[in-house]
Amino acid sequence: MSDVQTPGSTAGQATSESPTVATAAANAPTAATGRRRGRWGLPQAALPRHLLLLLVAAVAGVLLLEVADRFTHTQIATVAYYAVAAAGLTVLTGLNGQISLGHGALMAVGAYTTALFLENQDNPWPLPLIFLVSIAITTLVGAVVGVAAARLHGPYLAGATLALAVGLPGLALVFPETLGGNQPLTFRRPEPPAWWQDASFFLSGSQPSNQKWQAYLGLFGVLLTFFLLANLMRSRIGRTWRAVRDQEVAAELAGIRLGSWRVLAFVVSSACAGLAGALLAFTLGSVSALSFTLVLSLSLLTAIVIGGLGSLLGALIGAVMLVFLPELARTLGSGQGLSDTEAAQLSPLVYGIVLVIVMLFAPAGLVGTIRLRWLSARAKRARARVGGE
Repeated sequence: MSDVQTPGSTAGQATSESPTVATAAANAPTAATGRRRGRWGLPQAALPRHLLLLLVAAVAGVLLLEVADRFTHTQIATVAYYAVAAAGLTVLTGLNGQISLGHGALMAVGAYTTALFLENQDNPWPLPLIFLVSIAITTLVGAVVGVAAARLHGPYLAGATLALAVGLPGLALVFPETLGGNQPLTFRRPEPPAWWQDASFFLSGSQPSNQKWQAYLGLFGVLLTFFLLANLMRSRIGRTWRAVRDQEVAAELAGIRLGSWRVLAFVVSSACAGLAGALLAFTLGSVSALSFTLVLSLSLLTAIVIGGLGSLLGALIGAVMLVFLPELARTLGSGQGLSDTEAAQLSPLVYGIVLVIVMLFAPAGLVGTIRLRWLSARAKRARARVGGE
């Protein structure tokens, strides 16, 4: 989708616009974005540009899924639910400046809701409706948390969401008969629709697998989420979030109700977490409280930090690294003669080293640093042209 990089001051990265400009932009007409000069031949207006990028990404994703094997399909499905959750978190943390350590718990709400509905095979609901209900319930939980956390800042907000991440998945132990307790809550996934099987067979010439169906669902979830968030971030809502993030006092003087906009950011981010949890449950075929530990929430936060806070492309890059970097570390460890256990223990070390390197040499994240250097180079060329005249 569109590279919407809005580095914020929350994680110490450079800010692309001053507080005064950000606050004034919050009340500027949306048409201002459409008057910007298009890059690389893309349409100038945000919506047509994002529609074009959506089409290109959809075609590329279909081609990738049709040539990949079953194991790669599972990896892509895993990347998909990580990317959806990371995209929602980058809106909350990178765009609005609220640090959340509890997104793993919100994913658990969506996952358990999906599992409970799919567990009833006597009269199952349509899968899209189950996903919508999971998103709605998670959004409601996120709204309650957002209202409670609207007046909290910095470590206080992080501590409150940390308690959410630790306590909410523990409900499975309180209601073991319904949520499974320590044991996974398993269910039988519905079969893919006939029209999709026919279309996939027409494209690939072979009978599609369940893993490919899961990857296609993940691809659809990522494309839909990124398209909606990209337009939201380019709208007046996104500019208001940036104003609240950059300078609270100036935003409040401009008539912006800080608490309401923070709650709205939490609601949007929770909806993404609900969809991510639903995709996770469908991909794994079971749900366990052990899948939603604090490590999951911290992994999502490190993913958006590495990719670049406030950037959807950065969220996608971070999700890809979450899935493929540990696998790469295990492969390299096995190639060096390490046992399977030793190679698995090497993965967190490699990921930590990568995180430290990124923080040292790309403090704005990978996407943020590249964008800042590109803007700096463009400014130098502009000054050189003015000096030459």
